[in-house]
Amino acid sequence: MTRTVDPAAGRIAALGAALVLLALAAAPAATSAGEVRVELQSRDGTPVPGVAVVLEGPAGAPARSSGRHSARMDQQDRRFVPQVLVVDTGTSVEFPNSDHVSHQVYSFSPARPFQLPLYKGAPHPPVQFPAPGLVVLGCNIHDEMVGYILVTDSPFHATTDAGGAARLREVPPGAYRVTVWGPLIHDGGGTLTTTLAVAGDGPQTLSLRLKDPLRRSPSPRPGRVDWDGY
Repeated sequence: MTRTVDPAAGRIAALGAALVLLALAAAPAATSAGEVRVELQSRDGTPVPGVAVVLEGPAGAPARSSGRHSARMDQQDRRFVPQVLVVDTGTSVEFPNSDHVSHQVYSFSPARPFQLPLYKGAPHPPVQFPAPGLVVLGCNIHDEMVGYILVTDSPFHATTDAGGAARLREVPPGAYRVTVWGPLIHDGGGTLTTTLAVAGDGPQTLSLRLKDPLRRSPSPRPGRVDWDGY
């Protein structure tokens, strides 16, 4: 089942597809059977890195996990690294501070509100993310720091690399909903969907191009509310 979230509140929305489908074809050699490669380009044809890609389905398939139950989001040069992290529901995420200054990480997103006291050096215990949704992160000291953790029930997820490609491996045959989300994507409010039929007889490539220019600054941004209860 696809879960919906209002981006302004930090929850994914399954919006109508606003992508231009360029190609769906067998990828060239050097990829294994069952791999889906999703390539994302901006309106001017340049690759778009750091974008979350999730395959949901096929309909009626039993729930399964990717087997990855821990992850890491670092802090370097007053940035979250990576800025966008996709994890399974129930994953525990570490937030080390490799910066030369102290940070105070927090989120008010309904999927996982939390705060970590000001720290540098020794990390806090990992934070578990028990519910699917988009978690928007900020630093209470540095307003320019914004990070995102996309928590999903689907085991088929990845982020696009420097070349704008995301590779999802061991995908069984069936019909899938492909969700693409990124903080700089303007199309559809940042969340875009399309469908893909996975044949299961070899690797496939789905090439997508955005219709609108990328945003100049990321959205959504973390909110400011009372700390009570967190």
